[in-house]
Amino acid sequence: MPFCFSVIRYGIEQEYTLLQKDVRWPIGWPVGGFPGPQGPYYCSAGADKAFGRDIVDSHYKACLYAGVNISGINGEVMPGQWEFQVGPSVGISAGDELWIARYILERITELAGVVLSFDPKPIPGDWNGAGAHTNYSTKTMREDGGIVVIKKAIEKLGLRHKEHIAAYGEGNERRLTGRHETADINSFSWGVANRGASIRVGRDTEKDGKGYFEDRRPASNMDPYVVTSMIAETTILLK
Repeated sequence: MPFCFSVIRYGIEQEYTLLQKDVRWPIGWPVGGFPGPQGPYYCSAGADKAFGRDIVDSHYKACLYAGVNISGINGEVMPGQWEFQVGPSVGISAGDELWIARYILERITELAGVVLSFDPKPIPGDWNGAGAHTNYSTKTMREDGGIVVIKKAIEKLGLRHKEHIAAYGEGNERRLTGRHETADINSFSWGVANRGASIRVGRDTEKDGKGYFEDRRPASNMDPYVVTSMIAETTILLK
């Protein structure tokens, strides 16, 4: 099916880390030290867990004011790390939305005196990295029986795993280790509600037999135009 008839929709989850300007260490972390282990920070509230919410909320409001199709924000697993989502957006507009949202975030962190990092693994060790999970569907995937189309698309993605990884962001090998909610960079896998897979299919998609899937491989510093076009090319044009 040609692109023009596919009505491709994307939703991109942009993770990022806020760093203290002078020491390049996550905000909320003691200088030269570490906070408590991961667990209580994800989607958290409270001054001892959610560091930088004023920046995050300001970014969300600024994106809404600018007309960006931003659809959510949340605190991430590693303290000082956050995520915003853009979409669902049709076709190339997903890349436009993400780049504008990134720029607005750069300007707001500049005003706040905080450094914005899109490094996929800003802190080595037992800490989550930062990705840009890309949710994807075509018209036929969203229609009755779409799960069959989804499974065929995932099979095609597996055939071009190395090519996708090469285009999914710099430094991604430090993030895709098979730990911290990632799949190993050298293997391809998919599963339902599996955060440790390359491709995750949601429970609702499995239940309804139609919907979308999430490519969890892209790094936080990925080029959204490259990633979105490559997913479409592989799943639609590859025979």
